[in-house]
Amino acid sequence: MLTRKNKRRLLKMFSLFSVVRGYNILVIVLAQYLASIFILSSGKTLSEILFDLNLFMLVLASAAVIAAGYIINNFYDSEKDLINRPRKTMLDRLVSQNTKLSFYFVLNFLGIIAASYVSFRAVIFFSIYIFGIWLYSHTLKKRTFVGNFVAAILAITPFFAVFVYHKNFDTVIFVHATFLFLVIMMRELVKDLENIKGDIAQNYRTIPIVYGTKTSKWLLTALAGLTIIPIYFLVNHFSIGHMYFYFYASVILLMIFLLVLWRSQAKLHYLLLHNILKLVIVAGVFCILLLDIHLVLDRI
Repeated sequence: MLTRKNKRRLLKMFSLFSVVRGYNILVIVLAQYLASIFILSSGKTLSEILFDLNLFMLVLASAAVIAAGYIINNFYDSEKDLINRPRKTMLDRLVSQNTKLSFYFVLNFLGIIAASYVSFRAVIFFSIYIFGIWLYSHTLKKRTFVGNFVAAILAITPFFAVFVYHKNFDTVIFVHATFLFLVIMMRELVKDLENIKGDIAQNYRTIPIVYGTKTSKWLLTALAGLTIIPIYFLVNHFSIGHMYFYFYASVILLMIFLLVLWRSQAKLHYLLLHNILKLVIVAGVFCILLLDIHLVLDRI
């Protein structure tokens, strides 16, 4: 039977896991490895990729820095989140701000140490990434358009690190990245719609606040339309195995997204839209396996 002290410790662990978005980090780590196996590496066996210590250190550095990024973002957004997500904020506040900041510096230090194992260029890369995350959390996220664009760039940066490591510059990778970037941009804009009350209270200059929800919906519609371009090229001009099922399903989900979008008025509707886009992103990670399921067996 758990004592009160142990229960509190357990709650604090859950709180910290919530702050660093542990589930998101697990998905990113999985995505980096699946992308390495199915897209980025060539000629390497599965064991060579899985036991590549340099790759592991890059993934570890990414995970540590991203976790630190979630902490500093939570630190700056604590007042806004109290309005937008009161239940989650109460859980997050079980861990003190000083403790969070201590973890922030420890995780960034761990990320730099892991990067230093790979190369000095990796250290420079992650140092810039850390600074970029801090600058976004402190200032840029409050600015119209800039915040959404920078957030999307920061979200795909960990994949760029792995992409450079494998030295794979195939066009198909850029087309995949373009699709992911557009969907993430949409998600960031939906988050602005979802969090509009807290953003107004904290003097954020997001697109819905400056230009209104209708303009935001038109912009989301345009971004959804633009996703058709990379989908068309991926399905018709590149060898993507059975992953075309995923892109066809994504088109259907984005159509549902637009139908819901233009009927949305309440935060609950925007939360649904956010979850649709999250489904598209997370499903995309697991559907990397559809590129060539036999590839894993051939490389063992």
